[in-house]
Amino acid sequence: LMRPPQGCRGRGVVVGTVTLCLAAGWALQTPGGVSLLVPQPNINATVAQNILLSVEYSCRGVATIEWKHVSSWGTTSIAEWRSGNYVNISTVYKDRVTAFENGSIQLRNVGMRDAGYYFVTVTEEHGTNAYGTIVVNVYEIIYEDLHFVAVLFAFLAAVSAILICFMWLCNKSLHLFQKKTTHKLTASTTEEIELETIEC
Repeated sequence: LMRPPQGCRGRGVVVGTVTLCLAAGWALQTPGGVSLLVPQPNINATVAQNILLSVEYSCRGVATIEWKHVSSWGTTSIAEWRSGNYVNISTVYKDRVTAFENGSIQLRNVGMRDAGYYFVTVTEEHGTNAYGTIVVNVYEIIYEDLHFVAVLFAFLAAVSAILICFMWLCNKSLHLFQKKTTHKLTASTTEEIELETIEC
């Protein structure tokens, strides 16, 4: 067997080491992707409440965040922005949405039409994507039932007050009637006694 010359083996080790170092450097410079965390994938809210659609992302480069709402009424773009840049909020949500640097958005004064699926896409500048979904359920407060209870309570309070006043007046009248009757009985008894005395 022939052994390679000592110099060739040394050169191969050096070339292999340089190649390994270049590959490691290239791997470190290549984006490691983007990760996205959705801590609360289901949100229950009532009408007129404010809700936070919370996410947390991380990536090596500059990311673009985009939010969309999908419901039975269709798909609506909510907001889109690049980290550190101006936030572009659609006119439908202009006065109701606040965007945060971590990718979250706050939706104010929700209504029944805000129920549905909220999709967030985080795209790194090199093209890597991460997706997240939050389901929002919106419930109505039954104001009619509360109104009925309040009206019924007010009606019962008014009837009770009228009955109390009526009982007080009856009691007062009865008391006055008893006083007059007692006074008349006393007067007639006195008259009878006087008549008996005169007859005698």
